[in-house]
Amino acid sequence: MSSTKTPITVAYGDGIGPEIMEATLRILDAAGAQLEPEVIEIGEKVYKSGGSSGIEPSAWESLRRNKVFLKAPITTPQGGGFKSLNVTARTTLGLYANVRPCQAYHPYVETKHPNLDLVIIRENEEDLYTGIEHRQTDDVYQCLKLVSRPGCEKIIRYAFEYARAYKRHKVTCFTKDNIMKMTDGLFRKVFDEIAVEYPDIQNEHWIIDIGSALLADEPERFGVIVTLNLYGDIISDIAAQIAGSVGMGGSANVGDQCAMFEAIHGSAPDIAGRGIANPSGLINGAIMMLVHIGQGEVAAKVHNAWLCTIEDGIHTGDVYQEGVSQRRVGTAEFAEAVIERLGQQPEHFKPVSYAAAPRPIHSKSATRTPQKKELVGVDVFLDWSSGSAQELGDALSALALAQLQLKMISNRGVKVYPDGLPETFLTHHWRCRFVSQQGADYVIRQEVIFDLLQQLHEQGFDLIKTENLYNFDGQPGYSQGQGE
Repeated sequence: MSSTKTPITVAYGDGIGPEIMEATLRILDAAGAQLEPEVIEIGEKVYKSGGSSGIEPSAWESLRRNKVFLKAPITTPQGGGFKSLNVTARTTLGLYANVRPCQAYHPYVETKHPNLDLVIIRENEEDLYTGIEHRQTDDVYQCLKLVSRPGCEKIIRYAFEYARAYKRHKVTCFTKDNIMKMTDGLFRKVFDEIAVEYPDIQNEHWIIDIGSALLADEPERFGVIVTLNLYGDIISDIAAQIAGSVGMGGSANVGDQCAMFEAIHGSAPDIAGRGIANPSGLINGAIMMLVHIGQGEVAAKVHNAWLCTIEDGIHTGDVYQEGVSQRRVGTAEFAEAVIERLGQQPEHFKPVSYAAAPRPIHSKSATRTPQKKELVGVDVFLDWSSGSAQELGDALSALALAQLQLKMISNRGVKVYPDGLPETFLTHHWRCRFVSQQGADYVIRQEVIFDLLQQLHEQGFDLIKTENLYNFDGQPGYSQGQGE
C-alpha cells in the first residue's frame, strides 16, 4: 500500500454527527488508512449564520480541491427557504449516482429477511429533488419534475456497470411510467435501450408501487435496483429498515470527478451528546470511500473487523437483542471493539476482500441526432375565480384570435371544459389549452402566442404561467389532460 496520504474533506455535522465521525476516524487511523483530513464547517451553524444552503463559500474550495468528501449527518432547519445541503452538494459537484448497499446481518441483527443482499442505485441530480417549486394561486402549489435523457443514461449505465463489476446478475428498474408517461416513461425507455448492451445481466422492470411491495416482502429476488431520485430515497430506507436498522447503512454519492460518502440516516438530535449512537452507517460509508480512493486493503480490514464486532455481539442499543447480543455499548466503545478486531476475519459472515475492487465507473452518454421540434400550441395557466368552467370556456372562446382556438380547460389535470362533469372538484387553478385552428399538429409562430397573452391581459385575466406545446419528429411532447 502506498504511504502517500490522500487528502479528503471531512465535516463533523450536527446532532450525533460529531460523535460518529470521531469514532469512524479513530477506526480508519488505527487500520492504517492513509488520509489527510481537511475539516470544514457545514450544517446548522452555517444555516443560522445566514447561509441558506448550509455551507460556506470557502468550503467549496476544499471540496473541489480534494474531490473526496466524508460527511456526517446534518440538521436542515424546517421551512424558511433553507435548501438541503445534501441535494446542493450532489447537484453542484455532479454526484449523479447514489449507491446504497443493503445487507442483512442475521442472526445478530433482527430481520425477517436473513438473505437480503442488494444494492439500490438512485439517480441523484434530477426528478422532484431539483426543488423547483412555486405557489401559483391561493390554494395551489407546484413542484416541477425534471428528467433528462443524459441523466437517465448516466445512472442506468452506471447500474449495469456496477452489477457487472461486482458480479451481480440482475438489474431491476422501478418507475411509475403507467402514470407519468413522459418523465418516468423516458427513464423506462432508456433502461430498455441500455439493457440490450448487457446481455450477460438479467433485466426487469416493475411499477414502483408493486415493486416496493415486493422489496418489502421478497427482497431476496433483487440484486441491483436502479430508479429515479425520489423513489430511490424512499425504497433505500425501506430496504435498510427491513434488513435490521437504518443505522447500519452507508451511502456513496459518485460523480465523474468528485464523490461524497455518508451514513443514510439523519442527525438524530434527540440522542445527540449521549454517546449511544450507532456509528456503523458512517463506518460503512467510509469503507466505500476507502475502496473509491484505492485503499481496498484497508477497506477490507475495517469491514472484516466490523463484521467480527457484529458477530461477537458487541452492539449499540438500536440493534441490541436480549439472548443474542453479548454486550450493549455506546458509540466510543463500539469503535474500540472494532479497533480491537482489526486483522481478524469473521466466521459466520463471508470475509470481505477488496483486493480486486473495480476502478470508479465513469459515465458516457450516447450521441443522438436532435429531433425536429415544432411549436403547435400553448397551455396558459390562469388564477380565476369568477365563475364555472363553462363560463371560463365561453369567455376564452370569445377572444378575437386569428390562428388559435381553445381546445380544452383542465383543473388540476382533469378536463372540465368542454363537457365537464359537475362532480369534479375545482380550484381556482386552470390550464387552458390553445392549438391552431387548423389542427393540433399545425405549426404556429411565437408571435401568435404573444398576441393571445396580450388579449388575455387586456381582458383582465390573471396569467400564472405558460407552457409551450411542441411536437418532436411529429410526436406530441406534452401529455393529454385526464379525460381529454
